[in-house]
Amino acid sequence: MPHPTELYGETPPTCWPIVYSPNYNISFLGLERLHPFDSGKWGKVIGYLREERLVTDETVVAAREASEEDLLVVHTKRYLNKLKWSFVVATITEIPPLVLLPNFLVQRRVLRPLRMQTGGSIMAGKLALDRGWAINVGGGFHHCSGEKGGGFCAYADITLMIRFLFDRVEGVSKATIIDLDAHQGNGHERDFLDDKRVYILDVYNRYIYPGDAYAKRAIKRKVELEWGTEDAEYLEKVDVHVRGALNEMKPDVIVYNAGTDILDGDPLGGLSISPQGIIKRDEIVFTIARNRGIPIVMVTSGGYQKRTARIIADSIINLHNLGLIDKAHDPSVMAINSG
Repeated sequence: MPHPTELYGETPPTCWPIVYSPNYNISFLGLERLHPFDSGKWGKVIGYLREERLVTDETVVAAREASEEDLLVVHTKRYLNKLKWSFVVATITEIPPLVLLPNFLVQRRVLRPLRMQTGGSIMAGKLALDRGWAINVGGGFHHCSGEKGGGFCAYADITLMIRFLFDRVEGVSKATIIDLDAHQGNGHERDFLDDKRVYILDVYNRYIYPGDAYAKRAIKRKVELEWGTEDAEYLEKVDVHVRGALNEMKPDVIVYNAGTDILDGDPLGGLSISPQGIIKRDEIVFTIARNRGIPIVMVTSGGYQKRTARIIADSIINLHNLGLIDKAHDPSVMAINSG
């Protein structure tokens, strides 16, 4: 029997399947500025969506923190115990001064926000099955596996989301991960290396972190990009390979890791995609998923520039304006057509 969890409660039909909590944002003595990641981007995304009157505080689904019991569905006790050492968290988050802080502060100000986002991803997975689509404004920690964190990723939220669905939702036995972050998603790849129920499409810059050759064995459709890849080539590859992946296996759910570190000028991504290219990319993925009647859940993953929050919000607004997402409760209403 699955353990009791607070992450699979009922959501009012008046809510959009958009998951967020103000506790996603990391702010602690300015230390967050020592990492290129905008650790307040999630709140900014919601702020822009509020300004456009797409959501209100009442219509956003409030994320809940993943409990230790929730995390143990994927993580080993040994790994979770390691996070009680500040130097381990400093290494994973790439913020060296965290070494100097007592762990209770690191837990409260750094790890709790990441556990909130992880809970949000698990909740969004269930919502996508209920509503046809869902977006967690955070999450996408694709460098973390059950046994090891890294690259700012302390919890394996993608693996957890899928495992929860397999264990708890009748009729869900196949999942496709579409990972379009600029970096290889080695965490979920290691977790699902020998699991034929999970099909992984990964499109990434071949020359950057993590270069995990062992994890690459899990990728069913591998698209390795050159430095400075631009919109036209990138969008054509996304369109061709998303369709190809879904032709090879029709999943019960799509997990879309929608990193914005592909943006031109990103200090870590090394690609040259325009803001309009990112918006078009998300449109392509959602259009294909909706046209095929496959539930899709999006997580926001990497993105290391101040302007990425605006781009994520603009992309969600574009999806709404095109009728690819709306508040309908019945998934059959959401599907543009089936087939």
